[in-house]
Amino acid sequence: MRRDVLVFDIETVVDADATRRLLHQQELSDIDARNALTAYFLEKTDGRNDFPRQPFHQVVAISYVQLVAEPGEEGEELVVRRVASGGDVKSSERELLEGFFGLIDKRAPRLVSFNGRGFDVPVLKYRAMAHQLSCPRWFSEGNRYENYSSRFSTTYHLDLLEVLSDYGASARCSLDEVAASFDVPGKLETSGSQVRELYETGDIEAIRNYCECDVLSTLLLLLRWQLFSGELTQGSYLRSTLGLRNYLEAEVESRPHFNAFLEAWDQQA
Repeated sequence: MRRDVLVFDIETVVDADATRRLLHQQELSDIDARNALTAYFLEKTDGRNDFPRQPFHQVVAISYVQLVAEPGEEGEELVVRRVASGGDVKSSERELLEGFFGLIDKRAPRLVSFNGRGFDVPVLKYRAMAHQLSCPRWFSEGNRYENYSSRFSTTYHLDLLEVLSDYGASARCSLDEVAASFDVPGKLETSGSQVRELYETGDIEAIRNYCECDVLSTLLLLLRWQLFSGELTQGSYLRSTLGLRNYLEAEVESRPHFNAFLEAWDQQA
């Protein structure tokens, strides 16, 4: 296991500026542009799918759990260093992307995601290029078989959706579905469909809180996978889980969404 581990998730809205350029309709308001892109993709797919392609997703939050793999009493365990979102509520998309790829360039952590290969990483790469950013280490780290772009190696990027579905051989379940089957918290009061409304009303903090809860769910799924695959022993799994709980309990006074997550965790336990 690589020592630095980053469980991450992103939240996005439609890029209104890119939409205006695509449709050659500079007069559209941001709201009308987002509606127009939905109509565009519905028409393009004969009414089957209105979900925008990855280049048109403007990143509004990148949340993560930063962990360190350390020797423990019962084998290697994952120790939580930080649960946070990049930048602050006023950060631009460029600043969020600079923070994410800056961490890659500095520490080359093992990334953990849920559908990161299908959505999050392509969005992040497209948007980084849109802002003319650079991340050479993304392409130079590792070797021919183990690197950030290698689909079937989990050394640098473990996409839980990929490994849980055997890379598409079985059904691809949602994060919420897997969480429910594992009896761990999934979606709480907010869902991805509400992100646009929250963004347009200026409630960036709510988006960041929602995204942080998603990475906590992803982390619990990761621990189950590592226990099953043998990366963690039963003892180190329990210690890693307890360490996460202790971290959240120490933060609840200033971060109420952690308390909501803990309450959901307790109810399901």
